[in-house]
Amino acid sequence: MGSGWSSEEERQPLLGPALGPAPAAAWRSREAAAAALPAAAPGPGRVYGRRWLVLLLFSLLGFAQGLVWNTWGPIQNSARQAYGFSSWDIALLVLWGPIGFLPCFAFMWLLDKRGLRITVLLTSFLMVLGTGLRCIPIADLMLKRRLIHGGQLLNGLAGPTVMNAAPFLSTTWFSADERATATAIASMLSYLGGACAFLVGPLVVPAPNGTSPLFASENSRAHIKDRIETVLYAEFGVVCLLFSATLAYFPPRPPLPPSVAAASQRLSYRRSFCRLLSNLRFLMIALAYAIPLGVFAGWSGVLDLILTPVHVSQVDAGWIGFWSIVGGCVVGIAMARFADFIRGMLKLILLLLFSGATISSTWFTLTCLNSITHLPLTTVTLYASCILLGVFLNSSIPIFFELFVETVYPVPEGITCGVVTFLSNMFMGVLLFFLTFYHTVEVEPKPPEHMVSEMWWEKP
Repeated sequence: MGSGWSSEEERQPLLGPALGPAPAAAWRSREAAAAALPAAAPGPGRVYGRRWLVLLLFSLLGFAQGLVWNTWGPIQNSARQAYGFSSWDIALLVLWGPIGFLPCFAFMWLLDKRGLRITVLLTSFLMVLGTGLRCIPIADLMLKRRLIHGGQLLNGLAGPTVMNAAPFLSTTWFSADERATATAIASMLSYLGGACAFLVGPLVVPAPNGTSPLFASENSRAHIKDRIETVLYAEFGVVCLLFSATLAYFPPRPPLPPSVAAASQRLSYRRSFCRLLSNLRFLMIALAYAIPLGVFAGWSGVLDLILTPVHVSQVDAGWIGFWSIVGGCVVGIAMARFADFIRGMLKLILLLLFSGATISSTWFTLTCLNSITHLPLTTVTLYASCILLGVFLNSSIPIFFELFVETVYPVPEGITCGVVTFLSNMFMGVLLFFLTFYHTVEVEPKPPEHMVSEMWWEKP
C-alpha cells in the first residue's frame, strides 16, 4: 500500500529478525515508528470529509453480513417447525460462518494487491447472491433447506473482508488520532448486526408452542414460515441496497495519504507471512484473542440452543444475546476513542477487560449448575452474567486489532488481522462442531411461551 507515497528509507523494515520487536518497540504506534525514520515524509497528512462516507458504507456492509449470519440461531425453534431443521442443521447454519473463512488468505491477497474497492465489491456481490438464494420460492422443503445452506455459505465467504479490512481502511483514510476509533466502528458494526438478529428474529417470527412440530397445527406452521420469509426478503433488500451504494461510490484510497504510516510501503505478501509466523510475541497475542473471542462468537450464535435445557424462552435468549453484543460494541468504541489519546496502555486495558470476562463467565457457569452449586438461577443473574461477559469480551476487539498492527508493523493491516480472525473462526468452528454432535437428540419440549417467563428461574 502506498508505493507512490513513500521514500526508499521508509520502505526499510522496522522489526529486527529474531522473534519480533524489542519490548519498547512493541508498544510504539505505527505513526511514531514511521516518523522516526530519517527521511519520513514532511508535514502532516491530509484527511478528507468523504472518509466518513467510506467508513459508513463499509460498516453497514459488516452490519448486514453479521445480521444474515445470525439469522437462524435466535429463531431455531421456529425454523425447526417451519422447515424441518434438525439440531445438526441449526448448528451447521451458524458453522457456515467460520467455514467461509477457509479461503481467507485469498481475500487477504486480493486486499493487498487490488485494494479496498475490488475486495469490497466482490464481498457485497457474494452477499447479494447468498441472501437471494435463500429467497427462491420452492415448495420442496428438502431443496429449500439446501438453498438456505448455500446462501449462508456465500454470506460466510464475505466474512474475511468485513472482519479483516477495518484496520486497513482506518490506516488508508484516517489520521493517527482517529485511527483506533475508525477501526472500532468498522469492526464492531459486524457484531452489532449479529446482535440485531437476536432482536429482529424473535420479535418478527413467532415462537411455536413447543419445540416439537407435533405441537403445532398446519396453520401456525405456515404463519411462522411466512414470517421467516419476510425476514429473508428484508435482508435481501438491505444487502442489494448496500451493493448498489458500494458500486456507485467506494474509492480505493484518498488522493493524498492521511499520515506517514499510510504512505509507507509495507512488506510483500510472502514476507508478511514469514514475519508473522516468526514473531513469537504476535503469536501469543493472536492466541489470546482467537481462543476466547472465537469460542464466545460461536456460543452467541447458538445461544437459544444452549439455554433451552434451562427453559429460557426464545425471546429471552434473543434479548440476552442482543444486549451482550450491543454493550460490547458501545464500550469497545469508547475504549478505542480513549486509546486514540493515550498510547502505551493497550496491554493494561486488555488485562482489565479479560479479568472482568473471567469473573462473568465463572458467574454464569456456576448459576447454570445450580443443582450442584445451589446458586439462584434468576432473570437478573442470567441477564447480568451473559451481558457482562459480552461487554468485556467484545469491547476488547478493537484494542486487540490496534495491538496486532502495531506489534508487527510494517506488515499490511489486512494480512495481520486476516491471520488472527482466521484463527478465531477456527476455534469457533471447533466449538460449533462439538455442539453439532452434542445435540444429536432433540431437546425436550419447553413449557408454553406464556408460562416460560414465570417458571424457568424456579427450576431446582
